[in-house]
This record gives sequence, structure tokens and C-alpha cells, in this order.
Amino acid sequence: MNVRIIAGKYGGRIIDAPDRRSTHAMSERARNALFNSLGDTVAGKTVLDAFAGSGSLGFEALSRGAASAVFVEKDRIAAKIIQQNIELLKLGDVSKVIKAGVAPWEATTEDEQFDLIFADPPYHDTQFSTVRKLFRLLKPNGLMVLSHPGRGEVPIQNENGIVVVDNRSYGSLHLTYFRKNA
Repeated sequence: MNVRIIAGKYGGRIIDAPDRRSTHAMSERARNALFNSLGDTVAGKTVLDAFAGSGSLGFEALSRGAASAVFVEKDRIAAKIIQQNIELLKLGDVSKVIKAGVAPWEATTEDEQFDLIFADPPYHDTQFSTVRKLFRLLKPNGLMVLSHPGRGEVPIQNENGIVVVDNRSYGSLHLTYFRKNA
């Protein structure tokens, strides 16, 4: 399977993606809407692509000027494909793949913090308790975008210093935007 990077430095480039049995890539339409909503705020940011799958969200962010990206993916084949795409696009100096589940990786991550976190867990196992733990990895004023099935339901309510700032639906895909107050 292939995924197209939509815009930016690598706009139009095709990258490999694992087959749909092991991951689900966000549709190009939804990805385009997501990044249009973020606008220029991606430039210069540190990005975490949690439950990376194809890595399309992290690669799109890097293409649009993000400073760096960390891809966390437990599927061995998906992690290998992400690494191959990093090499193809010559992004080894600004990105890395961590082959691990998000929960065990988060539990052992001490000092790493991010400006922007994309959390796109499998729809059959949304792992909201794990997603909630990712809030601690947000920098002050950082933004996390959670992709989940449903229409309008916010699966995680306001937490300590974390507020919902936007909700958007694209068919059966729902995006919830969280901001960490300074």
C-alpha cells in the first residue's frame, strides 16, 4: 500500500505503508483537513506520532516544517516501513522510530516532551487510558490531536491543565484537539 504526502517540502511524494490488516492510515481527505486546521503552527515543532502505523501524520508534519518527529509503533513490519521511508526521504537526522507499544514506551520516557502529539490508536482498541498518559509529554501550550471513531463524543474530558479546544468529524472519523495550559 502507498500513502501520498499532501503538501510541503515532500508534497506529492509517495511513501510505502503497511497493508490495512495491521494498521489503518488516516484518509488523505481527513489528513488534509487536519493539517489545514493546524496551518503554519506545525513549523518548527517537535512532533510525536503515537500509534504511528504508516507514519503519515509524522511525515506530513515534517514535510510542513516540523523540527523533528518521533514515531512510536509496536508492529514490527510497520516500524520497518517507517524506517525505510525515513531513509528514502533522508530524514534520519530529524526523526526516529521506536518499535514499542505506546504504553510501555510512555512509562519509560523520562524527559522527552513534544509541542504536537498525534494519537491515532487502532479503532478496535482505542486505548484511551494510554492516550490520557500522553498528556504528560506535552510541552506547555502543546497540542494533542486524538483520532477516534464516533461522532461528537469526547472520549477524554478535561484533565489537569488539559482542555478540549476543538472537535471535528469526517465521516466516521472524529478528531479531538487538546491543549495543555501553560
